[in-house]
This record gives sequence, C-alpha cells and structure tokens, in this order.
Amino acid sequence: MDFVHKSVLLNESIEGLNIKPDGIYVDGTLGGAGHSSHILEKLSPNGRLIGIDRDEDALKAAKEKLEKYENVTYYHGNHDDIKEILNNLNIEKVDGILLDLGVSSYQLDERNRGFSYLGENILDMRMDKSQEIDAKFVINKYSEENLANIIYEYGEERFSRQIARNICLKRKEQEITTTKQLVEIIESSIPAKFRNKDSHPAKRTFQAIRIEVNNEIKPLYQTIINSIDCLKPEGRLSVITFHSLEDRAVKNAYIDTEGKCICPSGLPYCACGTVKKGKIITKKPILPTPKEMEENPRSKSAKLRIIEKI
Repeated sequence: MDFVHKSVLLNESIEGLNIKPDGIYVDGTLGGAGHSSHILEKLSPNGRLIGIDRDEDALKAAKEKLEKYENVTYYHGNHDDIKEILNNLNIEKVDGILLDLGVSSYQLDERNRGFSYLGENILDMRMDKSQEIDAKFVINKYSEENLANIIYEYGEERFSRQIARNICLKRKEQEITTTKQLVEIIESSIPAKFRNKDSHPAKRTFQAIRIEVNNEIKPLYQTIINSIDCLKPEGRLSVITFHSLEDRAVKNAYIDTEGKCICPSGLPYCACGTVKKGKIITKKPILPTPKEMEENPRSKSAKLRIIEKI
C-alpha cells in the first residue's frame, strides 16, 4: 500500500514558518513528506531539511518522494527527543520546526497496523514498530480503572467505564488479540440510542488506545518548550493539533514561552522577573477552511498555532 497522506493546513503552516532559502528546517513528523516537499521547494541548495519520523515505513516512502533533493537528512526517531537528535547531527539551532501531530491517512487505512476499527487485524497501533508496548498489551494488561480513565480522557467517551468493564470481563475468558474483538466489545457497551449514526461507535476508544500506545500527550508540553529552545532568534515553530488535549499543551507552552508580566500596572519597570522568549504569531489558532474540511474530513478538528523565537 502506498504511503498516501493529504497534508492538513498545508499552505498556512508552511507560510507560518517564514522560510529563509538558506535556512535549516525540521519536519518532526515527516509522514508522507507532504509538508516537507513544500518546505524544500522554498529552500536553496544551501538550505537543509531534517526529516524525523517514528515510522520506518514513513521514512522509506519520504525518501522515495523526495529523492530529487540532496539537502535532506532522514532520522528515525521521535520529535519528543528533538534536542538529542539535533545534537547527534551536530546542529545547535535551526530556523524553523513543523510538527503535524495527526496520524497519517496511511496509518489509519493500513489495517494490518491495527489503527483501524474496520475489518479484523491484530491489535497493534504502534507508530514505531520497534517499541514493546502495543495495543494488545494495553487492552489485556492495564487495570480496569486505568483503561476507563484513558478511554474517557483521550477519547472523550461517555461510556468509558462500561467499555473498560466489558474489556476486563472478556479478557478473563480469552486474550483479546484482534481489532474485531475489541470493536464487538465496544459496540455491546454503548446503548443503541446513544450511537452517533455519523460516527463509528469504536472511533473514540480506538483513538484513546492509540494515544496511550504512542504516548502522544504526556510529553507534548515539554516537546514544544524544547523545540522553541532549538530555534534561532526569529525562528518559528508551526504545530498542527487534532485533539483538545494536544492543543491545550501547545497553547500553554506558547503562553509560558511568551511570558506574562504580573507586576502592578503602576510600576515603571518589570520587577517580577518574567523572561520573554517568544512571540505568539497566532493569537487564535488557524482552522481549516470549509473547502478543506469538505475535501478532507480528517482535517475538521485541526488547529494550527505558530510562535516565533525572540
């Protein structure tokens, strides 16, 4: 299956980077290289792109798509480790960083990866197939309380406790190993009258398990802070989120980076010691246009926030 992914907020996120032709840029979520190809179009041969991804299939596909460019460095890793990655590449600071935190269409549609609730496939959901913890481990080993909390917090699923309870009852009979088994448990846990006819009943739970397997939320605030630290003055960070918890982490990191003076208004100078390290470019997040949402329904929850290093 080809690694196909329709990049969300493509023009807005690239324009937000304010690309310098000879600069160094990082795509921390390389994916199908949709955003990266547009960054490279704006770079001169003296410019450089660092493409990072956890998914080796994504890296392989990106190398094929970007084969005409000689100024790309590919790195199998996690954007959460951006400081370490740049240090390994002997790069001190960069001119811009892009993070598209959505799961690629390829990953969602490649059913043998276990991301999809359609069909019957192994419970996996790992973006990085070399890591140990997968969806099967989470479903079969986590406590009922932990499962319920994850499904409620990451999936915003109102029937999280019933789903978790039924998972634990079922796994006592036999190990849950396939997406179909999990879907059947979820469907039996949600009363028919509460099912949204426009959305699959397993969508929220699968999203929650995927987020847990890949640890997508917990490190994000610090990842944003670290990414800003890696920027040169006037360098920019563009981040696209698809989940309220992701957006909150990015927003809070931006606010803390920009700094907020808490001195009384009458003081002639700042005495609270607030350090301003960045300037938020997007006071409100940039959202997809109605046209983009119609053409790509997966973009509907996307939000783009941009900050500039001072």
